[in-house]
Amino acid sequence: MASVEQVASIGQVLVNPKVDLTRRFRALFTLKNLGGAEAIEWISKAFTDQSALLKHELAYCLGQMQDKRAIPTLTAVLKDTQQEPMVRHEAGEALGAIGDPVVLDLLKVYSQDPVIEVAETCQLAVRRLEWLQSGGDKQVENGSTDNNPYCSVDPAPPAVSKSLSELRATLLDESLPLFERYRAMFALRNLGSEEAVLALGDGLQCSSALFRHEIGYVLGQMQHPAAVPALSAALESSSENPMVRHEAAEALGSIGKDDCLAVLERYRGDRERVVKESCEVALDMLEYENSNQFQYADELIRLQG
Repeated sequence: MASVEQVASIGQVLVNPKVDLTRRFRALFTLKNLGGAEAIEWISKAFTDQSALLKHELAYCLGQMQDKRAIPTLTAVLKDTQQEPMVRHEAGEALGAIGDPVVLDLLKVYSQDPVIEVAETCQLAVRRLEWLQSGGDKQVENGSTDNNPYCSVDPAPPAVSKSLSELRATLLDESLPLFERYRAMFALRNLGSEEAVLALGDGLQCSSALFRHEIGYVLGQMQHPAAVPALSAALESSSENPMVRHEAAEALGSIGKDDCLAVLERYRGDRERVVKESCEVALDMLEYENSNQFQYADELIRLQG
């Protein structure tokens, strides 16, 4: 257990804009792993930062922590139209991840948001909360869907077990509700095979930027080298939504192969700030993946060392 003083020292690293972004990211994930009221308070303080990428990750971590004490902060971020769309979107997703039905009415209101990524995210979060309320999580426990090997809280549960070709057809069918397509996406991720990776890669051609960005995220979780060509193409496309390019960059950092390094080095000077910063963070992640460092979220170890 970390002391309040240690949490505060890590928090100071997170909120200091003069500290290198890669170290601030490691401090953030250290706070996420430590959990508790003080960690949430420090993470919440950083939403005044200039980096949309950092703020997006703050919201992501608050959602993954599944602590109801983060709801007021996330609600304020979702409502704040001065925040970048990718930050508001992540706040909406995090409210769904926490899983408390107290936010259902709020999410229903923002399901009509004029920013499409925010609206679609809140629609998914409403469906997730309704699924939880109907006892859907019992389906996962009784084995009718594959378990998630990645320990992440996802915006939709995996689809009930189907063949890979059926899952791929659902994933790519743009006439279906986004929630059903997300369920197919997470079921394919849980399969983990090369065929599943290639099917997910095809999803990077779908019309919803939110959907494409989530594809990038799950390919990063899978860390399969077969995803590198599709992710590289997404990062290299200057006409692609920056939110998708950012997720592709981070996924390449997680996969950590030499060909990932070359692409990330090329785009670390990108004129889109969120893409540039994602490449910097991804290169730090790639260094970690190829090192003997004990863990990525290492700020407490630094303190103790």
